[in-house]
Amino acid sequence: MPRLSVWFVRASLIYLMVGFTLGALLLANKGVFLHPLVWRLLPAHIELLLMGWVVLLALGVAFWILPRWQTKRGNEKPAWAALLLINLGLWCVIAAAWLPGYDDLLWWGRSLEALGVAAFAFHAWPRVKPWVEG
Repeated sequence: MPRLSVWFVRASLIYLMVGFTLGALLLANKGVFLHPLVWRLLPAHIELLLMGWVVLLALGVAFWILPRWQTKRGNEKPAWAALLLINLGLWCVIAAAWLPGYDDLLWWGRSLEALGVAAFAFHAWPRVKPWVEG
């Protein structure tokens, strides 16, 4: 498995673990009241599992499994940038839910996530070629 895929998958598994921990805390708070501020963890729980786990895992596997042309994966810099941008965006979105008065942080976080996905698509696009019949 290439190094970049390893980083994508490791990060996704860390986000899975943290997201499940927050989910368990939210679920426990339903049965045994812990504190009213526990419900402020819900946006972080959702973000960690959707963008952190699912998207990073999918991109890591895609980087690994997409066809290589003559044993090369092409320029990996956009894919590394995608990993960085998605992680920065994820933490900006989580911070926006916790910091009052930083509403622009949510917009910046979503924009960074979108740029990260676009950077990965920019990297992956040349690796996907049309099926040639004949």
